[in-house]
Amino acid sequence: MIKKSLFIFLGGISFALGTVGIFVPLLPTVPFYLLTAYLWLNSSDRLYNYFTQTRYYQTYVQKMIIEKKISKTGLIKMLTMVFIILLIPFILFNSLHVRIILLIVFLAHLIFGSYYFLRKK
Repeated sequence: MIKKSLFIFLGGISFALGTVGIFVPLLPTVPFYLLTAYLWLNSSDRLYNYFTQTRYYQTYVQKMIIEKKISKTGLIKMLTMVFIILLIPFILFNSLHVRIILLIVFLAHLIFGSYYFLRKK
């Protein structure tokens, strides 16, 4: 019973953070929504069913991640946001090591994101 209550509570927090992440680019929506789905799946059928029917879940998880339906424009917007987010520490930190790591992270997003979304099913 305590585990179920804890999962419902944590699911609510991750749902709130994911929803805020839709409007604030620094918070990632999809990981929080995946965590919400996991927590509510293991605690409350009613909350899980409600959550998976919401417009935001359908848009950010179901269509984009599960069905891999994203337009090239959507992919470019997503990669542009990743670039902007990684550019901030790239500019702020005067460390070659940090800059190399940030560049590798961006290239990994570029390569694997493009491969994941654009490859034929």
